[in-house]
Amino acid sequence: MNAAGEGPQQLDAVSVLNAKTTLVQLLERAGVRPADAEELIGLVEAGAVAVAHRETVEDTTAAPEGKGELYAAGWLDGARAVTDGLGEIAERTLHRVVGSAPAGGAPDERRYVSRMEVERAKVAVRPLYLAFTTESDLDPEVSEQVLTAVLGTLGARQRAGYAGRLARFASDHRAHLERLYAGYGPGSPTAIHGRYSLLHSPTSVAVLERLAVAPAALREKWDAAELPPAWLDGLTTAWGAPA
Repeated sequence: MNAAGEGPQQLDAVSVLNAKTTLVQLLERAGVRPADAEELIGLVEAGAVAVAHRETVEDTTAAPEGKGELYAAGWLDGARAVTDGLGEIAERTLHRVVGSAPAGGAPDERRYVSRMEVERAKVAVRPLYLAFTTESDLDPEVSEQVLTAVLGTLGARQRAGYAGRLARFASDHRAHLERLYAGYGPGSPTAIHGRYSLLHSPTSVAVLERLAVAPAALREKWDAAELPPAWLDGLTTAWGAPA
């Protein structure tokens, strides 16, 4: 209870909407389109509910001890109903934001890659890249074209979780990536070789992930974007080189 004798203070719907509208307007003043701002806020909302769902599932795996079997059964049924409800809300929220089919529905469409999706990808790749190598003066100025081609191989729902996908890739292949950037990236003996130019760009992390997971789809989008074939060939060679 608070000082006024009331229960825990919670935000009401009007206050939440006020905060969202304020944020959209502030971002618009900074040059962000309202639609892009709404998308970012929607992803944060969907993520917050998804995190709450996971935490609730983890915290309700067992009923309190010493209450008896009937109490435990009812407690677990109630907890399951709450977690299921949170899961459905998280699913609906994500569906509203990305506009793709819910899990178990129609296949996720590979729609037009938006500017905001490209910007989110830029934010995701940079710290991962710097975990393996350093800034390079030779970074090709083609970040948007490369990331658009990469994102074109993913559905809308996959793009929503793209940062996590890249982080898992970097973690799972850390040793391989360390050797690759040491051998072909900035400061290596092949630092100025044209075939490996893309390893001087943070976007190389995104390209390497697609080479490991969906090489044919990446090649198709790469050719359609008329990006230099030698860059993709160079990364393919470097990625497949023996350890």
